[in-house]
Amino acid sequence: MDVTSFRTPGLGDQTHLLTHNGKGILVDPQRDIGRFVDAAAGQNVELRFVVETHLHNDYVSGAEQAALRTGAELVLPAAAAPAYRHTPAFHLEDLDGGAGLVLRPIHTPGHTPEHTSYLVLIDGEPVALFSGGSLLVASAGRPDLLGPERARSLARLQHRSLRRLAALPPGTALYPTHGEGSFCTTTGAGRLTSTIGTELTGNPLLAIDDPEKFADTLLAAPMPIPVFYRHMGPANTLGVPPMPPVRVPDLDEPTGHVVDIRPRHVQARGMLPGSYGIELDDDFGSWTGWLLPHDEPITLVAEPGQDVTEAVTQLAQIGIDTVQGVVRDLGQAATQTYRIADLDAFVKLLQPDAQLLDVRMPSEREQTRLEGAVERFLPDLFTQGVPAELDPGRSVLVACASGRRAAIAAAYLAREGYRPIVLTGAGVPDIAAVLLDRDSA
Repeated sequence: MDVTSFRTPGLGDQTHLLTHNGKGILVDPQRDIGRFVDAAAGQNVELRFVVETHLHNDYVSGAEQAALRTGAELVLPAAAAPAYRHTPAFHLEDLDGGAGLVLRPIHTPGHTPEHTSYLVLIDGEPVALFSGGSLLVASAGRPDLLGPERARSLARLQHRSLRRLAALPPGTALYPTHGEGSFCTTTGAGRLTSTIGTELTGNPLLAIDDPEKFADTLLAAPMPIPVFYRHMGPANTLGVPPMPPVRVPDLDEPTGHVVDIRPRHVQARGMLPGSYGIELDDDFGSWTGWLLPHDEPITLVAEPGQDVTEAVTQLAQIGIDTVQGVVRDLGQAATQTYRIADLDAFVKLLQPDAQLLDVRMPSEREQTRLEGAVERFLPDLFTQGVPAELDPGRSVLVACASGRRAAIAAAYLAREGYRPIVLTGAGVPDIAAVLLDRDSA
């Protein structure tokens, strides 16, 4: 047996390809299926099953299209009842993959009601568990994505599901879908893979016997839910067309929402007025899907020679196929600017009367706070507007944990008429440490 895992870091997810004696099982594929299908073909593997653990909330599934392209059998949780042809996976009803390969569905509700994990047996012996959003490495899938009204019921179900999986043989390899960087986890999941035995000794959630205490723990400090999540479940239930070819024509004039993907130090020198500044990185798609209206026309702004394929692919992974083209020459129109400062320069500007905006998540702020900072999580800045405490006539210092979100916030502030200065390459904890050292001296 061999398992190849494909990481999608911006969404914090993994797709897995298990192979054995020329047969393969593809688990939880993203929409850009080419990388998985090509890998199977490169290993001369016949895909026997394409399976989904649940109808995902954080990305558009590529399972139906992968099965159609390869002729594999599409297996989905029986309780999901999607609107397209598939084989329903019923609890403990084995599916024979041939060559001694058996796929055993295990109903594990909690992350979603239909959630199903898959135990793989080879010649009758359990070897691998694909746990999706149920049992994660040192964590568990969050139960509140379907709304607060159902969160406690799903949390109690998650407790039972985790204990069900923990009863499997300790040597069983564990391959979750959600991991570090995913907003589908209840806590910061660590490593990407594990074993049942390792989780029995190292996953703190498995040590909680009482279902109500378990639910309290899962629901104590929920992370924000990205806005685009609301579109993913319905899309995966009704079916998603194939990912279109990546074609991004050059444009002279932008159409629709303008998203500047250039590096922040380039954006700072001049952007098109009214544009979003989201430099291209692993989480570009997530932030764009969170901050922009879903499924409306988008024009990218890129540097000459900058490859926009990755940006378009990340958007397609969350169902956004509306990129109209790319503008590479801004001419004299780039009048929206902001300043960038390293840690030393930023701290010097942070005088007692300075305006500081902290755009980190609430859970981050609980760990480190700066006295006098105005706090507004980045997505809330876009939906609620600039806090009234900030004076547009004076500079606004903007910080997060690294400068990534602060730069996105700065572009918004600049288009609203403010004069932002972004801390880059460092964050609020670094500011706090410098101030502490300075005060101690």
